[in-house]
Amino acid sequence: MAAKKNIDLEKSLGQLEGLVEELESGDLPLEKAMQKFEQGVKLTRNCQTALKDAEQRVEILLKSAGGDESLAAYDTEE
Repeated sequence: MAAKKNIDLEKSLGQLEGLVEELESGDLPLEKAMQKFEQGVKLTRNCQTALKDAEQRVEILLKSAGGDESLAAYDTEE
């Protein structure tokens, strides 16, 4: 079984934003744009994996703390 890599989510998101800006500029040759796009897809998948892992950890912590098994909705509007 392969060891999981620890992903620095903030760093990966920053890199992804940089790639998007480069691609949106339209100044890249097609081959370079395709490489940047592929890199962006990999970063996106890594971020999704990191978020899914974090969600699972939160669920485990809530269950072990005797909390409700379903996650409460997080309201960001306060």
